[in-house]
Amino acid sequence: MKTDINTIRSLAHLARLEFNETKEQEMLSDLNKILNWMEQLNELNTDNVEPLIHMSEEVNVMREDVAQNTVTHDEALRNAPKKDSDYFRVPKVLE
Repeated sequence: MKTDINTIRSLAHLARLEFNETKEQEMLSDLNKILNWMEQLNELNTDNVEPLIHMSEEVNVMREDVAQNTVTHDEALRNAPKKDSDYFRVPKVLE
C-alpha cells in the first residue's frame, strides 16, 4: 500500500500539524515504510496464535500497602514556601 502527499497533508491538517515541503517528503517516506512493514506482517500465518491480552501472565503483582511516615510533619513544612503554624498556605482556589 502506498500513500501520496495529499494523504500526508490531510493527516497533518487533522492532527493540526504544519510541515514544510522537505518535512512532508520525509513524512511520506516514513509513512510508506510503516505501511510496507505492516503489509509484511499481514503475510504471516497467525491462525494458531492466541491474541495477546496482557504483556505477562502475572496477575495483581503489587507491593504490600503498609502505612509509613517517611517524612515528618516538620520536615514537610520546612520546605514550604509559605506556612501557617502547622499548615501549608496556598492561594485561594474557590471563592
